[in-house]
Amino acid sequence: MTNENSSGMSRRELLQRAAIGTAGLALLPATAFAGGAPKPYKPFRMAIQSYTLRGYKLDEALEKTRGLGLKFWEGWDGHMPVTDDPKVIASYKEKLAANGIKMPTYGVVSFNNNEADVRKKFEFAKAMGITTMSAYPSADSFPLLDRMVTEYRINLGIHNHGPGDNLYDKIQKGVDAIKGHNDRIGACIDTGHYLRSGERPEVAADMFGKRVYGAHLKDVKEGPGDTKTFTELGKGALDLNIFLKELIKHGYPQRGVLALEYEEHPDNPIPYIEECLKTLRNSLDTINNYTLIGK
Repeated sequence: MTNENSSGMSRRELLQRAAIGTAGLALLPATAFAGGAPKPYKPFRMAIQSYTLRGYKLDEALEKTRGLGLKFWEGWDGHMPVTDDPKVIASYKEKLAANGIKMPTYGVVSFNNNEADVRKKFEFAKAMGITTMSAYPSADSFPLLDRMVTEYRINLGIHNHGPGDNLYDKIQKGVDAIKGHNDRIGACIDTGHYLRSGERPEVAADMFGKRVYGAHLKDVKEGPGDTKTFTELGKGALDLNIFLKELIKHGYPQRGVLALEYEEHPDNPIPYIEECLKTLRNSLDTINNYTLIGK
């Protein structure tokens, strides 16, 4: 007995066509799904570090972010200074909401062993709904920060600076700094500064693993006399695909946002930001399609 549907096809023929269709789906761009709405930065929540837009006042910076199609910010204190004034905090939140932008991360915030100052910064983060602060803590502040991250349930990602930063310029310094401390204290990997310090960002992503709480995405190229200068993604030493794969391997997209931070052309960064975002989308298409076909 042949099991046929109303079109006259046998069950075997239907299954064969379904298999062919499934194989075809694997070859389509990863942005073709998600309920019909494209997600060009899947699996990441794509943000911009607002320092990138430092040439603009707050309102215009938010408008520019919206124009770029981005919905997440890592706030910078030049746009939104830390405050305990509820009216100012309400104004910040209203401006973000009016532009359809969320700000789950903020930084870079300096911390020292001063509880009143540290608590003010955590209170600001709590009031703003911030879940992670990019941080630059003094060596003697860690016992205090252990208590604060437990009390406020806010993560800290220690931000590495470039050559000359005696605390966190090298990967191992960051690893040693967080050893034995609360798991909510981890790393914010600045890819450009690690490259300037002669370190590989993908190695940092692997070494910090599940304690990566922030990522500042930038590229660096070699210049005359061994100088290293910031440039657009894909034009420097950053191996973008490998770095992103390391973040994905350790589950970073579920913990934090991927924040583009572009250092150059502060007076007119938008064309360069768009170029960086296009490079990033192409990289993620490659990674997502590679994953879909089971390689």
